[in-house]
Amino acid sequence: MIVRPATDADAEAVCAIVNWVIRDTLATFNTIEKTPEQVRGQIAASNGAYLVAEQDGSILGHAHYFPFRSGPGYRFTAEHTIHLLPAAQGQGAGRALMQALEARAKEAGLHVLIASVSSANPGAIAFHAALGYAETARMPELGCKNGLWLDTVFMQKILTPGIPAPDSSVNPG
Repeated sequence: MIVRPATDADAEAVCAIVNWVIRDTLATFNTIEKTPEQVRGQIAASNGAYLVAEQDGSILGHAHYFPFRSGPGYRFTAEHTIHLLPAAQGQGAGRALMQALEARAKEAGLHVLIASVSSANPGAIAFHAALGYAETARMPELGCKNGLWLDTVFMQKILTPGIPAPDSSVNPG
């Protein structure tokens, strides 16, 4: 298995995984399926922060990060998404994707990665905890899907602990 940056050619396979998650799970509160064109746009906008795990020419999963909030005070924080095919779960693809994504985030100067996890997905909560993410908030009934109110669990990992904060009076550019 390899982890590599996603390309336009991966959009169909990634789209199929994302749409399975949207359609058949409570892992996301989204109910609107994505098109390959939308996924291509996300890949293009990611500046290399959109990764796929591939084995024998098949995409097993994807992970990417994106801005957590707008504004210069949040420029060192990003939120991430990771999805795997059911058959790839528990086989190391998720860990490999997250390790590669965290390395890219550090290289990009990020300090914190955030996971926003559905409470209906305890496997994802355990997965993130095993990777060093700490639960920082649980927001009751933040979303709904399939006639259910669902909680959101926020988890975070400080990628560069102990570094001093930059001077906020400096214009970030």
